[in-house]
Amino acid sequence: MVSQRPPEAAPKSTRLRPLNRILVNVLLDGSVAAVAAPLARWLAAPRDGLLHPLWFLAGGAITLLVSGLPFRMPQQYWRFSGISDLLGIVGASAASSALFTAGLWATGFPLPSPTFPIIYTLTLIGMLGGLRTAYRLINGITRRSVTQKRIMLVGADQIADLYLRALDRTPESGIRVTGLIGQGTHQAGRRIHNVPILGHVTDVAALLDGLARRQGLPNTLVITDSNFRGEKLARVLEAAESHGIEVMRAPVLTALTPADKIELRPVAIEDLLNRPQVPLDHAGMERMIRNQVVLVTGAGGTIGSELARQIAGFGPRHLVLLDHGEFALWQIDVELGEVASAVPRSVVVADVRDIERIDEVFAQFRPALVFHAAALKHVPIVEANACEGLLTNVLGTRIVADAARRHGARALVMISTDKAVNPSSLMGASKRAAEMYCQALDIATRNAGEALRCVTVRFGNVLGSTGSVVPLFRRQLERGGPLTVTHPDMRRYFMTVPEAVGLVLQASVRGTDGPGFEHDAPGGVQPERIAGTDALLRDGGIFVLDMGEPVKIVDLARQMIRLAGLRPDEDVRISFTGLRPGEKLFEELFHGREAPVPTDAPGLLMAAPRVVDYAEVAQTVDRIAVLAHAGDAAAAIVVLRNLVPEFDHNATGEVRGVVSSADQDRERLTS
Repeated sequence: MVSQRPPEAAPKSTRLRPLNRILVNVLLDGSVAAVAAPLARWLAAPRDGLLHPLWFLAGGAITLLVSGLPFRMPQQYWRFSGISDLLGIVGASAASSALFTAGLWATGFPLPSPTFPIIYTLTLIGMLGGLRTAYRLINGITRRSVTQKRIMLVGADQIADLYLRALDRTPESGIRVTGLIGQGTHQAGRRIHNVPILGHVTDVAALLDGLARRQGLPNTLVITDSNFRGEKLARVLEAAESHGIEVMRAPVLTALTPADKIELRPVAIEDLLNRPQVPLDHAGMERMIRNQVVLVTGAGGTIGSELARQIAGFGPRHLVLLDHGEFALWQIDVELGEVASAVPRSVVVADVRDIERIDEVFAQFRPALVFHAAALKHVPIVEANACEGLLTNVLGTRIVADAARRHGARALVMISTDKAVNPSSLMGASKRAAEMYCQALDIATRNAGEALRCVTVRFGNVLGSTGSVVPLFRRQLERGGPLTVTHPDMRRYFMTVPEAVGLVLQASVRGTDGPGFEHDAPGGVQPERIAGTDALLRDGGIFVLDMGEPVKIVDLARQMIRLAGLRPDEDVRISFTGLRPGEKLFEELFHGREAPVPTDAPGLLMAAPRVVDYAEVAQTVDRIAVLAHAGDAAAAIVVLRNLVPEFDHNATGEVRGVVSSADQDRERLTS
């Protein structure tokens, strides 16, 4: 038997400390009241003298201490005195004055003057409140660091007000706010907590130039508005970089409470995308997922793991996580065990190219929803391993889709890529072939009256995904550079991982109209737009996420250097390495002959690419699989090119086209 040791009692000095502070408050407040009573008597009747009678001293102290108990004056923390404490002082002062006056009447002592109760109340308020104010001022001066960091706040005035209050309570932080740069109009020249508003955020470069001439530059610009991002933020970063000033973010609103230390945090690279928040149909997602068995392939990858996280939040009956990588599966399983332990789940190690294993998994779990995120996605690696890429991306998709059809799944959602549009790489062409198979299967199952819906969702790069440029740049920055960019004109579409997955689920809701997945039209949506979307879906339409505008990779590299507090080309060099096999300068979301069609769901567009007969595409996939299994990559690529005639293989990494094509694509998106 193991004996349990009782918890140690707190040291006696620690237990007595709050009591000692209360006694100090009682002593100080009583002394102030003792002085305030004769002072108020003298103010009410100056000719009667100041210290007569002396028992006014004791009477003032006693009545205040008694009156202060209901208002908890002895428990006040002077360092954090605020409006509520002042109201307590006002109440206690009025009660003390009333009690003292009642005592004078009871003893037959005449009032010094009819106004004595009012004068005594005001005297107490002034002296008690003044004592606390003086304490705060002296405490701030004595605790303030000798060397201070000069900062300037940029953004919302409400949060700036809260941040300034928090700084006032933590003078030991060594931070001094020298100015504010606002977002509202007509604010320049005004003050918040005696800190001047210097101008508007659009004039940040001119403001910093002026401060530099007067040698009044801050050490840091602090962004106070969590919604301040995109082009405006990039402008602030550029202006700050020209003067060697770092840019940080203030803590979130709920974190700005009295504390021993105020932590600033770095600006995230995602903040530069300037993507507005898209309203998502969470109710529709819950209807689609709740109490369903959901299978996610590639569940250990960037998109697959985020799909698992968001799906778990909608209460599926069972969540099946499938991947061929043991460690990646273990990571997402442990995470879900911590954040969604109530969701039943199974971890399955399997290769999507193994038809017998995949059929066994589907027979065991019989999922209603299948999210197919498993793929080989790294362009140069697929170029170097052509047969593996074709087997995983093309044959693997067919095996999963056919298993979903055989075992009664209601929907298969296939994750595609913008690299499938006018592909120059084997990865892009293989994903286009996978798209074509899912398109043809969806049309075939619709015509046959089967329940399975195949929904294809196409989008561009996601920030922070495995193998993407952002983690690469971060590693290179940690080593001091250089940051490697393939070409000065390289452009890509970007969005955050949670945003991309949220829109994938949005597309899944909109695209699944089989039994059990009925959707409601959003309020205000025109019926003809819904009918048009449904018609495109029946004809093999593909959902395309609205990715916004493409981003130049070299600009992304420069911004990441600035966010690290360094200067591009001075502190960290950018090196251009040339295009890799399969790459092109820009990606497209739509084929040149595809007109982007708006849908009734925000953030979603639709494409209507060429559709191939199901029997034809199935036969072609079979031929590609046979050749790839035999290791004949060249012959498999010839068959792939027949299926995807727009495939213009850039096997050597040759620079092709002009950047203006990306601009034309952006114009098509925004038109």
